[in-house]
Amino acid sequence: MGTPAFNLHAFRAAQRAAPLSDFARELHAGLSLETRSISPKFFYDVEGSALFDRICELPEYYPTRTELRILTESAEEIAGQIGPDAEIIEFGAGSLTKVRLLLDALEAPRRYVPIDISGEHLEAAAARLRTDYPRLAVQPVVADYTMPLVLPPAREKGAGQRVGFFPGSTLGNFTPNEALAFLQLAQRLLRGGGLLIGVDLVKDPALLHAAYNDAEGVTAAFNLNLLRRANRELGCDFDLDGFTHAAFYNSPQRRIEMHLVSRRPQTVTLDGQAFDFAEGETLHTENSHKFTIDSLRSLALKAGFRPGAVWTDPDRLFSVHWLQAPAAQ
Repeated sequence: MGTPAFNLHAFRAAQRAAPLSDFARELHAGLSLETRSISPKFFYDVEGSALFDRICELPEYYPTRTELRILTESAEEIAGQIGPDAEIIEFGAGSLTKVRLLLDALEAPRRYVPIDISGEHLEAAAARLRTDYPRLAVQPVVADYTMPLVLPPAREKGAGQRVGFFPGSTLGNFTPNEALAFLQLAQRLLRGGGLLIGVDLVKDPALLHAAYNDAEGVTAAFNLNLLRRANRELGCDFDLDGFTHAAFYNSPQRRIEMHLVSRRPQTVTLDGQAFDFAEGETLHTENSHKFTIDSLRSLALKAGFRPGAVWTDPDRLFSVHWLQAPAAQ
């Protein structure tokens, strides 16, 4: 349940709120498009983040609990791939929940570098992690992880692998070209190490529909909160009762699409400029692409990784992949 460098139309649980100026600029650009859209990274203000945490606990929303199950049951095998004395770099770290399963399974991890765009949220989560893992060097980096990164210098020669951690199927929020660009960036960053990545799998559209249209309406509130944030932070005048949540599976594209649909003809203003919405016109807020195991491995190969072990649940709802990043020649 995405970033300016890639014009993302999607995301999750790892991207947090961008600076206000970015929000204003990107919303203006998105409203000016023929097919209106905005990056899902702007979902994650304080209220949006709390709503997403509720989504993860809903009975219909299988991805979070399924990935946690895979990480828990396969922890020993995953730790065997990563090895001792590792440095873990988490892209879009969020609340630092899933990485704890990884840290508990690893042999003497040396350093953890969580990367997230929301500095306040990241620092608070990192402080809690330091308390629980006093022997682990925790060095948060406030940055957009899809952009070129400046990370802490690599540790001493002979240390363990530098390993990326990218859970939550956030890769699915990217377009195919954006996903390839991110994986190429990660491969260069992680040379000599690897990437542990979780991706959602193609499945019965009915299961996907339920996951994004929960009975309690939490996902609808999460989607509409983007308009509430625009009103509060940017002085817009979106009528929240004038828009409704819509999410559906686009089978040819293998993706869930989330939209906000205008219930009636209306005009919205941003920074003095008026934008007319016709009845039924939408603001496209997110894509969530689904993968097959083979399609993810093929994409990883194209990005320069060597696909390795794959772990999945018995119902093959979700998958976690180990991708080796060959050392530079």
